Amino acid sequence: MPEKDDFVLQDFLPFLLNRAAEESSLAFQSYYKNRYGMLRNEWRVLFHLGTYGTMTAKDIGLRAKIHKTKISRAVAKLTERRFITRSRDENDRRSEHLQLTPAGEAAYRDLRGQAASYDKQLAGRFTADEEKALRRMLRQLAGIEP
Repeated sequence: MPEKDDFVLQDFLPFLLNRAAEESSLAFQSYYKNRYGMLRNEWRVLFHLGTYGTMTAKDIGLRAKIHKTKISRAVAKLTERRFITRSRDENDRRSEHLQLTPAGEAAYRDLRGQAASYDKQLAGRFTADEEKALRRMLRQLAGIEP
């Protein structure tokens, strides 16, 4: 007789985290997709440039934990839509500096406002103490400094 399997997928932390991330990002995803035709990695690249200023694709990959080929595709799409510009690094010709254009800045400001509003809506499901604890624990799991 097989041993009883007491593993419950619905309680497996990576499963819960992934499911929560997918569920919580759907409404925001529909906004940037419908309004700007962006995919997830494109808005993530846009947000990194909007938040940190000029960066290389490598810098974005290290911060965002996005594979370089996905960043390359996102950069190509954002360049095609004239949201970012690329300029060669004079010291390392293999590297490019990425920067938001005025259109990219406008899209970033719009999406940043929508993100803040959506974040507030999601956080409204919790008490202030629960929200604080959740953010602290998620930062801890993600290895992000407070």
